[in-house]
Amino acid sequence: MKLRPFGEKGTQVYNQNRKITQLGKLGRIDEAIEVFSKMTQRNTVTYNSMISAYAKNGRVGNARQLFDKMSHRNLVSWNTMISGYLHNNEVEEAYGVFVRMPERDLFSWTLMITCYTRNGELERARELFDLLPDKRDAACWNAMIAGYAKKGRFDEAKRMFEEMPERNLVSCNSMLAGYTKNGEMCLGLRFFEEMPERNVVSWNLVLDGFVQVGDLDSAWQFFGKIPDRNVVSWVTMLCGFAHSGKIVQAEDLFEQMPGRNVVAWNAMLAAYVQDHQIDKAVKIFEDMPEMDSVSWTTMVNGYVRAGKLDEARELLYRMPYKNIAAQTAMISGYARNGRMDEASQIFNQIAIHDGICWNTMIAGYAQSGIMVEASSLFRKMTNKDVVSWNTMISGYAQVGEMDQALQIFKEMGKKNIVSWNSLIAGYVQNGLYLDAIKSTVIMGQEGKRPDESTFSSGLSACANLATLQVGRQLHNLVVRTGYLNDLFVSNALITMYGKCGTVVSAKLVFEDINHGDIVSWNSLISGYALNGYGKEAVELFEEMLIEGLKPDQLTFVGVLSACSHSGLVDRGLQVFESMSEVHLIEPLAEHYACIIDLLGRAGRLEEAFEMVRDMNIKATARIWGALLGASRIHRNLKFGKYATEKLLELEPDKASNYVLLSNMNAEAGRWDEVERARVLMKESDMDKQPGCSWIEVRNQVHAFLFDDPVQPRTAEICSELKSLATEMTNTSSQVTSYN
Repeated sequence: MKLRPFGEKGTQVYNQNRKITQLGKLGRIDEAIEVFSKMTQRNTVTYNSMISAYAKNGRVGNARQLFDKMSHRNLVSWNTMISGYLHNNEVEEAYGVFVRMPERDLFSWTLMITCYTRNGELERARELFDLLPDKRDAACWNAMIAGYAKKGRFDEAKRMFEEMPERNLVSCNSMLAGYTKNGEMCLGLRFFEEMPERNVVSWNLVLDGFVQVGDLDSAWQFFGKIPDRNVVSWVTMLCGFAHSGKIVQAEDLFEQMPGRNVVAWNAMLAAYVQDHQIDKAVKIFEDMPEMDSVSWTTMVNGYVRAGKLDEARELLYRMPYKNIAAQTAMISGYARNGRMDEASQIFNQIAIHDGICWNTMIAGYAQSGIMVEASSLFRKMTNKDVVSWNTMISGYAQVGEMDQALQIFKEMGKKNIVSWNSLIAGYVQNGLYLDAIKSTVIMGQEGKRPDESTFSSGLSACANLATLQVGRQLHNLVVRTGYLNDLFVSNALITMYGKCGTVVSAKLVFEDINHGDIVSWNSLISGYALNGYGKEAVELFEEMLIEGLKPDQLTFVGVLSACSHSGLVDRGLQVFESMSEVHLIEPLAEHYACIIDLLGRAGRLEEAFEMVRDMNIKATARIWGALLGASRIHRNLKFGKYATEKLLELEPDKASNYVLLSNMNAEAGRWDEVERARVLMKESDMDKQPGCSWIEVRNQVHAFLFDDPVQPRTAEICSELKSLATEMTNTSSQVTSYN
């Protein structure tokens, strides 16, 4: 065997160093660690290789520990550590290493400038650039051009490009990438045409630009013009077809490829997974000449997305090396299916968890309502990001623990729009509408720009409180911020105006929608129903059918409710009959409740009772409540008493049922039964919620709880009410005397 000049031991160390580097690139970090730990001899290159392997696999903390242990560091060691922080986007840590460097080369400066440009801190990057001792090399200029272009600051990028002492093809491509990666295809094409020379990178940048903006026709035409396509050209076009769901075109292109690397195979594999064609994904996975960690992870994720968790688990165990991305995909699959014990087993097998893995596990517990476990993991997590905090807020909101959600919100440092939206949506979900509106206001005061989710939740709160003025203010803000064309926001506006009694405004919003969905139609129908516009609701329903929209269960709840409130008995019965016979929708309890109410209001109590008796589903409290309400209107104690007994079986602790029965008996002069109902109420020891009212005054919503001594200015309010009552009594006496 022929040895290298540095001897047998030197050759062994050289080979081991190369192996660490290769394993790090492949994501096989555990194997790299094993090689490193078994080495009896290490040199500076060994440490540099291991630092790079750690950093490239997201374990920059381990990389720093190893760097600090090094007894001798060369310039490459320092640059490798900066590069590791750059790879993990930890800019301040990179700068800390940079300022401690005993000496720097041009590569050190370029790395640090690139750190800032990639993080969007262009002013700090420019400060370093201006301090650069030698600006003759193009690398730092290219980094600055790329940074400006990436942020869409094309004038500054172009100025730097023109000021360069010597431009090269990389400089031109950096400028071109700025245009194409920002979707500025007109500017990009013009620049491309003016380039003095081009290479395949230039062509591929324009091709990728067309793909990214979704213009596949132009991409395909441009692909045909590329003089010397490489594998990147083919894969870029292939990914364009795949991501757009054009699987047939992707398959054809894949078959035409003159040479396929693992990236091409992975692109086709991902296309099948994305299109839920798991059988074809399995076939191409088995045909792959070589696989990398991306191949295995994509296939595991494919099985997970198809709901084949057992096959995914088996494939995970077959993987030749551990991969946290595949393990996280498996955890996500188990979590989505509520199999948290199995998710926990996978999680516990991972030696070092990254942020995505932690967040997936926490989200799994939160979505399953297991907040004790979610909180325990959250507290153990050392590097929490904003996703971690937001997940906890949503989790607590989902289980109704808004105090805990608010506490998490207050504890977190930097909040984003999702943080605010999670809190506001949580308040709405739990019926705390005043808190939702207050939080929306505070969010604006703190300079956060609301988005469609903010508006949808805020408008929902206004709808439930019937606070029209606050709702109008939100509507004005929607217009100013450009969200008027968002369908979710428009639907929320229709609902808000409908519940606030302003049906005309609801209709105007509806008419301004370009392409409404079923929610839009349902919202306006419900608005009509709520405000007694039965005829208009039915006409809108018929118009909806003419437009070709398929009604759903909520549609029929709205229409039947409208018929009930407007006394359209025959039309309501026709609509109810058409549900199952024409539209093939089986009636639910809500639909029966509407029909019972419809018949009851019309005095057809016998028919209503027969319908309840003959239903295929179990009667709910709402159905018996509708019959009880109709019985009271028509003073039918027989049906009223029967309905009350059924209600008390379903809702034994609800005071309103006792009160309604008591009132019916009082109206009939049956005082013994009235007393009996009162005794039953006392014996049941009901924990009644205090009555609550609210009023909107000068764009502020004020809530009043019954017998609340803490309410500010209570004495003043009561005094004013007494004065008003006295004045009303005197006025009434004067009117009577005058008559």
